[in-house]
Amino acid sequence: MSRSTWSEPIERGWDEPWYRVRMKGFEASFLPGEGEDLDEVCNVDVFVTLEDGSRWAATVFTVAEVGRLMKLWAGTDEALGGRYFWVSDGLIVRDPGIDSMTDVIAGLIESSEFSEIFQLVINN
Repeated sequence: MSRSTWSEPIERGWDEPWYRVRMKGFEASFLPGEGEDLDEVCNVDVFVTLEDGSRWAATVFTVAEVGRLMKLWAGTDEALGGRYFWVSDGLIVRDPGIDSMTDVIAGLIESSEFSEIFQLVINN
């Protein structure tokens, strides 16, 4: 997927505990860990509000984070010893960081794949 043609963020910043990014057409509200570097975020819950008022949710992981978790679970009872990774509302992305994840979200909306991946929370 090429970089989204959506414009740069209209507004971004903290609204504790959320980090919000407002773009033309949607707002993404991320819940990073306290003190986490926003450019290094690799596992985060996000709520997206579209222009029509509908709210959607997902947990975004990087490929590297999925690998780290599976290694961590090796030799435990978690996910059959780390032999699989599954999450019902998960989206796996290549690159870490809020900006990168926002670009992916914009691209999913633009390509009409968004509603296949994110879970509808509120439909207005």
